Amino acid sequence: MSKKRYMVTSALPYANGPLHIGHIAGAMLPADIYVRYLRAAGEDVAWICGSDEHGAAITLKAKKEGISPKEVVDRYHVLMRDAFAGFGISFDHYDRTSSPEHHKNAQEFFLKLLENDAFEVKTELQYFDTEAKQFLADRYITGTCPKCSHDKAYGDQCENCGSALSPNDLINPKSVLSGSTPKLKETSLWYLPMGDHEVWLRDYLEKGTLDGKHHHDVKDWKKHVLGQCKSWIDGGLQSRAMTRDLDWGVPVPLEGADGKVLYVWLDAPIGYITATKNWAAANGKNWEQYWKSEDTELIHFIGKDNIVFHCLIFPILLKAHGSYNLPYNVPANEFMNLEGDKISTSRNWAVWLHEYLEEFPGKQDELRYVLCSIMPEQKDSEFTWGDYKDRVNNELADILGNFINRVVVLTHKYFDGEVPAAGPLSERDVNVLNAIEEISSNVAESIRSFRFRDALAEAMNLARLGNKYMTEEEPWKVWKTDPDRVKTIMHVCLQVAANCPFVLHPFLPFTSEKLGVTFGVDYLDWARAGRELMKAGQRIGTSEILFTKVDDALVEKQQLKLAEAKKESVVKEVEPMKELISFEQFGAMDIRIGEILEAERVPKTKKLLKLKVNTGVDVRTVVSGIAESYEPEQAVGKKVTILINLAPREIKGIVSEGMILMAEDDAGVLSFVSPERDSIVSGNGVR
Repeated sequence: MSKKRYMVTSALPYANGPLHIGHIAGAMLPADIYVRYLRAAGEDVAWICGSDEHGAAITLKAKKEGISPKEVVDRYHVLMRDAFAGFGISFDHYDRTSSPEHHKNAQEFFLKLLENDAFEVKTELQYFDTEAKQFLADRYITGTCPKCSHDKAYGDQCENCGSALSPNDLINPKSVLSGSTPKLKETSLWYLPMGDHEVWLRDYLEKGTLDGKHHHDVKDWKKHVLGQCKSWIDGGLQSRAMTRDLDWGVPVPLEGADGKVLYVWLDAPIGYITATKNWAAANGKNWEQYWKSEDTELIHFIGKDNIVFHCLIFPILLKAHGSYNLPYNVPANEFMNLEGDKISTSRNWAVWLHEYLEEFPGKQDELRYVLCSIMPEQKDSEFTWGDYKDRVNNELADILGNFINRVVVLTHKYFDGEVPAAGPLSERDVNVLNAIEEISSNVAESIRSFRFRDALAEAMNLARLGNKYMTEEEPWKVWKTDPDRVKTIMHVCLQVAANCPFVLHPFLPFTSEKLGVTFGVDYLDWARAGRELMKAGQRIGTSEILFTKVDDALVEKQQLKLAEAKKESVVKEVEPMKELISFEQFGAMDIRIGEILEAERVPKTKKLLKLKVNTGVDVRTVVSGIAESYEPEQAVGKKVTILINLAPREIKGIVSEGMILMAEDDAGVLSFVSPERDSIVSGNGVR
């Protein structure tokens, strides 16, 4: 035991929609596995989470549905809380950030930061919607990205090219609230000068030191977590506003700050602390031991989209406040995709947790198993219903379920449900019994190192070991010639089977509970895991079929459900016609047919290609966001339609002199708008 206690958090899910498998695989299931193991190992651990109920997305959802923000968060808080419970996510406490206790705690935290001179006040111009009569937060503004020309960029980020933006960067900004063009108006906000913290943050993240002392082992952190943080620091940390001009959130507790609330990424992580206080008060604990004691490890489980907030912003806030622990590790997972596409809540391209629980009653462990098997620990992974079927059938049913069933059936058949005494042990018997302890140790080591896929595979190796041993020993054949040998074989099999719930319960809690009853073992005490759990003469219970096989019809039904969701989303996402333009405006466009001569990827981007295009007038450079649909070699030689009199624009340091016209299908795949023969297209027609 390296520390006396563990403070574990999972990223607060946003209360503007239901949970999907991406939420579970990213921040919830890995934490549940970790915490279940720590509890069984006798560690002092608190696992805290709650609904994140503030921010612009909540108010936008409320506006769209014509209800209040409180009605939105009340609905989804209950839906998420119940789905977590049904799926076996074993939080010690699940809270919510809209509670009066949290408002008070967050305001006190802000005032302490203010007292410690952690902020700087800036008066600046911010976009204001004159029709809605309010200032616009980042996500209340859309416009054209200055980097890649994507026309649906938000005021804080372009989701097309990934560039971080500010609202003032957008070209042709529009208010999400009214659709009007906003005006710039003066406002004052409190900013966190992140650049002032670069030196100690670099030591903390690159060396694992804090205030000149060893804090954590950097080698234990995931490379993509440290890499993302290093990239931000190397680029120079910018000041970030910690307040917003909104009417929904934690009010800024200062005179003259009417209409201002705490930025959700100041408010939300403080929710971890509020939840811990509430849990501690209800359980006779001292909450400060979990947040301030040097004997406590603070562990954040998150998805990669939250790395910056948990590894840079929140540590700055904790250190600026004083006396708080900083994260000991942040084992962030990458993203989980679905059937060849990114999970999208807006397009309903998701496997929703509450729907799974309704459609697959009693099958929580099947989904837990599959999600852990493909958990995106180091890189993005993909869930498919075909893979779900294969893993349930070939692994859970054929390996684990088959082994347990054979052990229970044969014990009742040959020994009336009593554990037989072992006779002389063969070398194979000894090797199998010794492997139980080794497997248990390997599972524990992998879980403590946040390698949950490895841990699950090792835990399943115990069932594989038992299956192999029983198949090779063939007790059903030996019974006819040597019943005493069968006693030893079944004694060994029973030791293996009785240890399965110990190593599997962090992953399969519902199945392990059944196995614990069948074999009469306290599987929640990891210290008892070993080869002699079952004593001669001890009776075992019966066992139901643990896992029923998944058939093709079920897979097809779920795939059809996704296909229907995609069709509906395509209809919903059709853009309305843009404003009318004059014939003169159209006639001003010079659109020609060109040929791509050269193509190469733009470094450090996923979507951009640098093209050399012969327009017939000249050869020019065009940067185009088509790299996800075309490899460079596929683009070369293509005849394309190109707007050549578009004003040049610098994109990623490259001057782009035109725009390639593309078509997009229902799946978002781009294709060139190619002519049947060379032509020049303009407002005067085709010639």
